Amino acid sequence: MSSNKNLTGWQRFMQMMTKANELGKEDEIMTDHNYDGIKELDNVLPPWWKYGFYITIIIAIYYTFQVFYNPENYNQKMEYEAEVKQSKIELEAYKKANPELFKTDIKLLTDATSLEAGKKAYNTFCVACHMADGGGGIGPNLTDDKWILGGGMEIIFHTISEGGRPGKGMVAWKSSINLEQRQQISSFVVSLQGTTPANPKAAEGDITWSKQ
Repeated sequence: MSSNKNLTGWQRFMQMMTKANELGKEDEIMTDHNYDGIKELDNVLPPWWKYGFYITIIIAIYYTFQVFYNPENYNQKMEYEAEVKQSKIELEAYKKANPELFKTDIKLLTDATSLEAGKKAYNTFCVACHMADGGGGIGPNLTDDKWILGGGMEIIFHTISEGGRPGKGMVAWKSSINLEQRQQISSFVVSLQGTTPANPKAAEGDITWSKQ
């Protein structure tokens, strides 16, 4: 071994934690074992490994004591119940922050006022791609019974809210159009089912749906 006087503080620390033998001095720890010319060195276990092993034993003893001899302070049932309680708190906070994701009363509106409001919003946001009569342009025909993502109030509302197929141009409107308007637009689109547009685009979807 080199004299400790010639080593830095870090080198002395590493030497203490590894007990590594210096290169070129393997003869000092060479054993008599010989396997086809391959000789074995009698290296010691590194102190850092032994210390880590001792620490795991101490932790295991502490954990065992806590679980079996002190169950009122800690046990798996209590841990589970605490995590469930925390999860419920986080879920409620998420629901409050994202109310539309958990709204379950999305229903078809059929009254004249709602449909007129839906038509007005449709002409603002949707007419460029689907035409005023729903016959389709850049976007698909909304009057036939063939749908790409599926028809029906809930699916149409979801498509308007979350957007269409990736890369096809239909954006998610939930950040631009409020919940009430999206519901009105969806209801108006449903009302277009079975009507006859001036220049209908050929059917594109594989899903057959009719409001009847």
